[in-house]
Amino acid sequence: MSGNKVVVVGSLNADLTVRTERFPQPGETLTGSELVIVPGGKSANQAAAAAILGADVVLCGAVGADGHGDLLLEAAAGAGVDISAVVRREGTATGTAMIVVDAAGENTIIVSPGANGTLQGSDLPASLFTDAAVLCLSLEVPLETVVAAAESAHSAGAQVLLNLSPYRDVPRDLLALTDVLLVNVHEAGQLSGIGDPAADWPAVTQSLATRGIGRAVVTLGAGGSVVLDPSSQPAVQAIPATPVDAVDTTGCGDAFTAAVAARLARGSTLAEAAAFASRAAALAAAGPGAQTSYPALATLN
Repeated sequence: MSGNKVVVVGSLNADLTVRTERFPQPGETLTGSELVIVPGGKSANQAAAAAILGADVVLCGAVGADGHGDLLLEAAAGAGVDISAVVRREGTATGTAMIVVDAAGENTIIVSPGANGTLQGSDLPASLFTDAAVLCLSLEVPLETVVAAAESAHSAGAQVLLNLSPYRDVPRDLLALTDVLLVNVHEAGQLSGIGDPAADWPAVTQSLATRGIGRAVVTLGAGGSVVLDPSSQPAVQAIPATPVDAVDTTGCGDAFTAAVAARLARGSTLAEAAAFASRAAALAAAGPGAQTSYPALATLN
């Protein structure tokens, strides 16, 4: 591995996607498109996108010994990801995500963890973080495993990038180990206790600092993102969104996270990484699916 090694620890899911004109109301049945099964999972998405963007990527996770597991491993390897740290579980189904996409490209997602829920700290190879520049984490695997990975990466000198999604309360120890927090504006409000983060970013920065978080990127959807970095000037920097005709927003947040990680691994500032990530997320939204929309990311290089 070269000096831009990114380690991703977390989930691999098979995405089962149906498109429909609108989301159903409670108790309502709608007819959708043909079912499409494609590789997904936050961590697998992030690993694939980071590799396409030029990072040396190692993915650590768990899949079942089934067809969905085969699909995920083949897709990750095809994107250029090192999958040697992905374990296979006999008798456990690969994780799945059931996704509905409406005519506007918005989505709703229900995740069944499957093998992702079995990933343990003991599954992390001893050499996983050797020469690693950045560790990418999200919260689709057991929290204890996330903390173990953060501790090991921190000890090895890698930057820990935590995507606090799906949102949940996490121990202060994990936040203290986090070099860069990546959240959307709603998650920022929940974590900081500030109802409208966009009204007072300095207060959000201060609140996060009391929880041990020094730097953060807050995504605002079509409003772009905001970089909170007291070590730079300005300490609060707005990053504009990249305009795009959205086809499917599935996996766009993962493309954003991967782009931030890939650029941090190359030595970019957080603001530079977030600006690059804005373009990556826009390209991902312009195509259907998550990983299936990522090949276009290569044009960003």
